[in-house]
Amino acid sequence: MSVITKVCLPLDPQQAETLTAGTPVRLYGSLYTARDAAHKRLVQCLAKGEDLPLSLKNELLYYVGPCPARPGRVIGSAGPTTSGRVDSYTPRLLAEGLRGMMGKGDRAPEVVESMKKYKAVYFTALGGAGAILAAKIKRAEVFAYPDLGPEAIYRLEVEDFPAVVAIDAFGNNLYREGREKYIRR
Repeated sequence: MSVITKVCLPLDPQQAETLTAGTPVRLYGSLYTARDAAHKRLVQCLAKGEDLPLSLKNELLYYVGPCPARPGRVIGSAGPTTSGRVDSYTPRLLAEGLRGMMGKGDRAPEVVESMKKYKAVYFTALGGAGAILAAKIKRAEVFAYPDLGPEAIYRLEVEDFPAVVAIDAFGNNLYREGREKYIRR
């Protein structure tokens, strides 16, 4: 059984390099959400030479479009979306200092190469468990692009948020290693 590692956010570059693929973690602190439309706008801002609405340095982007909160709740269901949807934008954001990402599914080879170059980490969260994950979100506020609705960039405060290091800063990839072990059996 693997030991669960506590990860404080924003993500310290030294800690990012100590995390290895397959390590279960619990996240504490603040992170930002961003889906397809937000990624597109961020990259368009950079292409135009404009300032981003947030600094990406050492931040973690969670690929989620949260559901509206029911009365008395901080946020609605907040499960991860498929990360491959933003792969075309990710290398550019990693170059801006993005240190971590979280979603579900494998990443493109170009993303993994950029992660190795910039020493970033990719976490996976359990798909289909959005209501359980929402309980680990203690505060949620729209931070940028409110016109995008659930695809706006939110700032979330999380506590004891469960995830697994899927791809580490050295390119070790739980998705690929898991498939290889299965095939060998």
